[in-house]
Amino acid sequence: MVDARRRATYADLAALPEHVVGEIVGGELVASPRPALRHAGAASVLGMDIGGPFHRGRGGPGGWLILDEPELQLGADVPVPDLAGWRRERLSALPDAASTNIAPDWACEVLSPATARLDRVRKVPIYAREGVGHVWLVDPIAETLEVLALVSGRYQLAGTYGGDALVRAEPFDAIELELAALWAKGD
Repeated sequence: MVDARRRATYADLAALPEHVVGEIVGGELVASPRPALRHAGAASVLGMDIGGPFHRGRGGPGGWLILDEPELQLGADVPVPDLAGWRRERLSALPDAASTNIAPDWACEVLSPATARLDRVRKVPIYAREGVGHVWLVDPIAETLEVLALVSGRYQLAGTYGGDALVRAEPFDAIELELAALWAKGD
């Protein structure tokens, strides 16, 4: 683990074992276990549901790059959201690199008991500082989706949805999302 008297470095991050998700948040090295299957399932389904119409332009407007767990180098912070998206006019092609310093236009954190506080309290302000237009907080246990929209440098709650609702949520409101599919209840 990193000595508390110094800021974590990228070398500290690279030295972590492969079975953890490593991030640098506020100068601190944060190592989290790989997500539980329910968490991974919600992120995967959401990525598929958004990726077709927005990343690939199938049944939707296209115009986005959507990635699972991208490593973002945002100043001294290195967060890894569960999903992130860039409008193609800002990031037209994926760089040949392990990370990017271009902040996404949308970030999604799938909350778990182990990471919810980190995601809400420490990472959301980083996204605001970097101008990420929308942040989604998905909680597969509470079965909720919170949509935050950046307004004048601060996030405002644009909507809270739950259960089996069908929703149109910014910035992907061109399509309807079936929240029940995220909760892994079976079809």
